[in-house]
Amino acid sequence: MLHLLILFFATFSAAFIATVPPGLLNMNAAKVSVEKGKLNGIIFGLGVATVVILQATVAVYISRFLHKNPEVIDVLLRIALAVFGFFMVYFFIAGRKNKKKAPKIVKVSKKNSFFKGMLLAALNLLTIPYYSGLNIMWNASGWIKFQAWDILVFILAAGSGTFTVLYMYAVYFNKLEHKSNRFSKNSNYIISALMLVLLIITILRIVFR
Repeated sequence: MLHLLILFFATFSAAFIATVPPGLLNMNAAKVSVEKGKLNGIIFGLGVATVVILQATVAVYISRFLHKNPEVIDVLLRIALAVFGFFMVYFFIAGRKNKKKAPKIVKVSKKNSFFKGMLLAALNLLTIPYYSGLNIMWNASGWIKFQAWDILVFILAAGSGTFTVLYMYAVYFNKLEHKSNRFSKNSNYIISALMLVLLIITILRIVFR
């Protein structure tokens, strides 16, 4: 029982720390919260967390394979390179096209926010290698075994750690709603710049592996 508690807090902390730095998911959670309301931002986070749980589950079952075949991670990194490059250009163009419009009341589908979160989380191809690496380290430390309870605790901790950060981003920006016009206007440029940073980091990881 003790090792399950250690496993939960270690994995929760790792997921929390990995999600805290501004990135595609948390900045979109803030953007959704600012533009569509706090509840939609939280629902977006739930969509992300759902996919993270699925990705962590996959990571558990392929961690040994990745450990013996590191070239698989190289392939994932190269795919991530193309994804980050695409979104860098996409959000930059979206920012250029963004014009100041008169505010209007629209009916927002909460279901759309959930599936948008799932889609963006699914495009984050570094998640599986990250949790596979964690699984390998936890296994070496004796914190996790390939048993049902261990796997369940691992994936729930990964999902809840991620959701906690996204919830904080959604609530924080929503509290600044009246001061967030500049953020809402420039959010596409901010996300484009973050994609550039991730693109550079991914290139460096491929070069220096």
